[in-house]
Formats: sequence, C-alpha cells, structure tokens
Amino acid sequence: MQKLKRLVAIENIIAGGNVSSQAEIIRRLKRSGIRCTQATMSRSLRQLGVIKVPDGKGGYRYAVPSSESQKPAPVKGFELVSIIRSIIEVKSMLLIKTSPGYANSVAVTIDNAGRYEIAGTIAGDDTLLVIPRDKITTAHLHKILGLIFPGIEKIPIS
Repeated sequence: MQKLKRLVAIENIIAGGNVSSQAEIIRRLKRSGIRCTQATMSRSLRQLGVIKVPDGKGGYRYAVPSSESQKPAPVKGFELVSIIRSIIEVKSMLLIKTSPGYANSVAVTIDNAGRYEIAGTIAGDDTLLVIPRDKITTAHLHKILGLIFPGIEKIPIS
C-alpha cells in the first residue's frame, strides 16, 4: 500500500509542476509525510516511465508520458548498435552515450542481466555509467556487455 501511495504522489508532484530533480521530489514527498530514499526514487521513476523533457529555459524537467508513443521503445540486443553513440573508458568504468531517451532502458537491461562482474549502472537521458566490481578490466567489461547485447563489441572503446 505504501508503494502505491508513493507512486501516486510522485506522479501527482510531477504532473503538478516544474520538477527538475529527484531531490526536489523527495523533499515534496517528505512534506506529505512520505519517506523515500534516492534509490527508491530512481526505481519509482523508472516504474512510472518518467522522462525528462526540455523546460523551455535551457534545462530539463520530469514529465509522465501521456501516451505509450512518448515512451522510449524497449532496447533489444540487435538494435543496440544504432542506439549507442560511443563508449568511453573512465578509470575502470565504461561511460556509454546513447540516443536521447535510451540510456535508462540500456541500464535496466544491463542490471536485469544479473552479471556478477557488473556492480551496477547509473543512467540519465542519453548517458549511462557501467560500474564493474573490483579487478574487472574495461576490456573484460566490454566482453560482458557483448554477452548481454550482441554487437556492442563492434563499438570501440575510446
């Protein structure tokens, strides 16, 4: 029941105003007596299909798509090559640039694969960070992503 109450409240907050950050939503929930961590907020936004849209002032705001056609299509492995713009090595992690609106779908697919080598992902609108466990090289991480998304190994790491 608490989860449903939280999801409805989040949807109402987003629908009712110009909200640009998860922290702002969490503050508004707290004022309504609903406690929520950042991790729970991320999962809730993903579950609601929330997207970021231009706010007309050079920034972005959260929005709940009014129809299925506004939601990014699910990512399939064979479609990945057309979605990925670049893969950049950052220390032991991989930064993946995608077409706008697809980073979250790619991150969810990676997380759902349940690979031990991958500690987790962080995603925005068109960028995601793949965080490996200790002692996993970026080359090995790239191979693991190839198991999840056939074809990604053809995209060079820069």
